[in-house]
Amino acid sequence: MNYEKMTETELRHELELLSAQFEQYRSQNLKLNMARGVPCPEQLDLSMGITHSVETREDCFTENGTDCRTYAANLFAGVPELRRLFAEVFDVPEDYIIIGGNSSLNMIYDTVARMMLFGLPGGDGPWFGKHIKFLCPAPGYDRHFKILDTFGIELVTVEMTPDGPDMDAVEELVKDPDVRGLICVPKFSNPTGVVFSSEVVHRLAKMETAAPDFRIIWDNAYAIHYVYEDVPLDDIFAVCREYGHEDRVLYFSSTSKVTFPGAGVAFMAMDPLNRDWMMPALQTQTIGPDKMNQLRHVRFFKTPDAMREHMSRHAAIMRARFDAVKETFQTGLAPYGIGDWGDPKGGYFFSLNLPDGCAQKTYELCRELGVNLTPSGATYPHGNDPRDRNLRIAPTFPAVEELKAAMEVLCICARLVYVKKLLSE
Repeated sequence: MNYEKMTETELRHELELLSAQFEQYRSQNLKLNMARGVPCPEQLDLSMGITHSVETREDCFTENGTDCRTYAANLFAGVPELRRLFAEVFDVPEDYIIIGGNSSLNMIYDTVARMMLFGLPGGDGPWFGKHIKFLCPAPGYDRHFKILDTFGIELVTVEMTPDGPDMDAVEELVKDPDVRGLICVPKFSNPTGVVFSSEVVHRLAKMETAAPDFRIIWDNAYAIHYVYEDVPLDDIFAVCREYGHEDRVLYFSSTSKVTFPGAGVAFMAMDPLNRDWMMPALQTQTIGPDKMNQLRHVRFFKTPDAMREHMSRHAAIMRARFDAVKETFQTGLAPYGIGDWGDPKGGYFFSLNLPDGCAQKTYELCRELGVNLTPSGATYPHGNDPRDRNLRIAPTFPAVEELKAAMEVLCICARLVYVKKLLSE
């Protein structure tokens, strides 16, 4: 059934069948939105208890007696209990952690802005007015690319491999002094699900860079979001410390998809040199983030083991949706010689590679049938997928049966586009 092995007559017959199926789906008037990685209602229900975790006056005090209902300069880096919890769960040094508001993306944006305005320790002053480049492993996270682009930073695409970014390319590119950083999601990467191998982490830590203020924005957003099994990721701070480059890493994460998106807690972590650079600017910017929300999270989870158990319940809900995607692709794409979707063990997405030149048209046909996907090209800087083949699949929000229907539509559309492409060649 592999389309490339079919005769023209067989392909034209297949085109007729697929066109008829396409029209059948059109008559169903589907309205399925899978454009972003949004937790489903069952996942949100897991955290309802957090709304009642701080109810009495006594609940509002930290272990050192600080009242979180008012200003508390001594808690500027965050409630001690929550910093300790995050340190254990995310495996980062407690004294490196600075807790913020609900959004790690907001913290990344502000950090890039500070680089532009004030420069970094060891650098040549503010980045504004200079030709600044950042390495962007792709397929990657579209919001990362948007942040960098907003500040006029040149985005340099680096291919994402099954082990992480193509390190041969990275090591060559960082010889350029204009290359000041790399931005990435190192574990269960968005959208590929890739976990950076130990070799990749060591090469990132060890490599010599022409820019003395080179930084890696280590957005470990899915650090604890396994679906089938947890996959270890090397401790980036420990590895960088081994090579004398601990100041290279700016670490970010949050509980946005652990508890409630928009009402979670974000944090960043950095070594003392970067922390001394960051804290004065933060203390000028704000009196402090929402300490009551930090307490709610501490009271709700209580222990690292309880937080890990909470994530296992997330995984059980996610697993059914990941299974549905894999099973539908296995029956709806694989027999026809179409598609590569990897084998993600966690995270929130699938990265579907179609035959070259087929992603945009497949996306458009899906929209025509009422299935709204992340726009094709979004996983590449400036929305420019050079091979027009990648689609990000966000399977988390729809109910399982709706998800299966959406994936069946995607399979029909992808096959229809590919058959037409083969007939036109």
